[in-house]
This record gives sequence, C-alpha cells and structure tokens, in this order.
Amino acid sequence: MRFPIQLLTVCGVAALLAGCETGLGGRLCKGPLGLQLYSVRAQMATNVPGTLDEVKGWGFKYVELAGTYHMTPAAFKAQLDAHGLTAVSGHFAFDRWRDDPEAVLKEAEVEGLQYVGCAWIPHQGAFDEVVARQAIAVFNKAGALAAEHHKTFFYHTHGYEFQPFENGTLFDLLVKETNPDQVKFEMDIFWIAHAGQNPVTLLEKYPGRWDLMHLKDMKKGTETGLLTGSSDVKNDVPFGAGQLDLPAIFRAADQVGVKYYFIEDESPISEQQIPQSLRYLREAK
Repeated sequence: MRFPIQLLTVCGVAALLAGCETGLGGRLCKGPLGLQLYSVRAQMATNVPGTLDEVKGWGFKYVELAGTYHMTPAAFKAQLDAHGLTAVSGHFAFDRWRDDPEAVLKEAEVEGLQYVGCAWIPHQGAFDEVVARQAIAVFNKAGALAAEHHKTFFYHTHGYEFQPFENGTLFDLLVKETNPDQVKFEMDIFWIAHAGQNPVTLLEKYPGRWDLMHLKDMKKGTETGLLTGSSDVKNDVPFGAGQLDLPAIFRAADQVGVKYYFIEDESPISEQQIPQSLRYLREAK
C-alpha cells in the first residue's frame, strides 16, 4: 500500500467492511457498492494484477470497467476472476456503439457484464440538438441490441447535456426520446452538480431511469453551473470533505431504485482518498 500511515490500512478497511453481503455498505449507501477502475487508471496501466490486489484489499467485490489496459477481454476477465472481482458494467466509446454495436456486445459477453454503456457523446463546441438526436438514435439501437443479449444499455451523464432546450434541457430530450425499458442512465453526481443541477431533483424527476450511480464529492468552492463536462481532477475529494449533500442524494437514490453504486475518484491521490470515502460511508449518519 502506498497511502500514508495515518489513513486506513487495508486490514482496517477490511475490518470495517466485514460481514456485509456485498463486501461494502454502510448507513448511507444501502445498495451494492463497487469501484470504477478508472479511479486507478495510472496504476492499472503499468500493473494490472498488483492494482487489482489493492482494489480487493479495500474490500471491493464489484467493479466497473473503462477499458482493459492493453489486455484482451478474456485475459482481463481472467485477472478479475483470479482476484474475486465481478465486473458489473463497462463504458465503451460512442463511435463503437454507432459503428459496430454487435462487436461491443460480444466483448461485454466475454467480460461478463450486465450493464453496457457510453460515457461521452463527441461534440464540437456546445452540445446541441442535432448531436443529441444523433445520440438518441444510437442509444435506442444499442438498447434494443443489448436487450437481445440480455444486457442493459446506459448513458453516463457528464454535465454538458444540460444545455437549455425548449422548456427544459437537452438532457430532458435524451431521457424522453429514448426507450425507457431499454435505455437507462448512470448519474455521476459530481457532473450533475458541476452543471448546476440538483442530483436529488433529477433522481425524483426520472424514477426508473437511474440504474447506476457514480459517487464522488466536489471540493468546496468549486465553480458550478458550467456545461463543459470538464473540471480539474483535484476537485474530486473524499466523501464528506466536499460540498455535495451526500445523505440527501443517497436517500433519493434508494427511493428511486438505483441498482449499483460505483466510487469514481479521478484525483491523482485516489489511493489515499478511496479508503477515506469508505470510512465515511460506514460511519456517517
């Protein structure tokens, strides 16, 4: 382990998490909790087995994928299996969903994924209606094909989708024009707040559409109301140290039926911050 001695040790984390059915949990987050492996992308790029040892040592059972780090899907799946980790979901590039969704679904089958998604819609300048409607067509096709493969397609929010449109936003258009049974959403609470939106309000506005959630806290004083989908990664801070109302978000997420939660800490010190976030989930009231 590379985090300072004053932070939780692996053994300390394991002790906190022992006895929970999912390997994690707590007073706030009542659903299965995993880690988006993008959180440790630098480490994964050079040492997949060692990094997965670390992830397992933190107590995680579930993970979400964002690539396989120059390994074949089968080889990467074997590494996950060897470490007792289950990949529930994965992100795949928009261009792949547009051009060859069947290939994506074959890869997801090898990896054993239940959820298959997209985390970014390419666009130049401000996100607009033309691009949104193109994405809607791609997502509806992907959702139908995923259903045929007994998987669920989802789109991960990034904040730029909240450009004003008619009496709402382009995000409202994405939700309303996609098949509610075949296209779900992954709320990233950081990016929702970064765009000046309220995660609780959106959870309650579209119940039944939010199957997945990315958890991260936002550094106090971070500017919001931006529609860029871009922020300094150092604005990701441990749970409870930032400006998001996590208890309220967890209550709303539980009420609308979020199925899986994933910590995603994009900061350069994620290895230090993830154990702190886990402690917060266990101890916060």
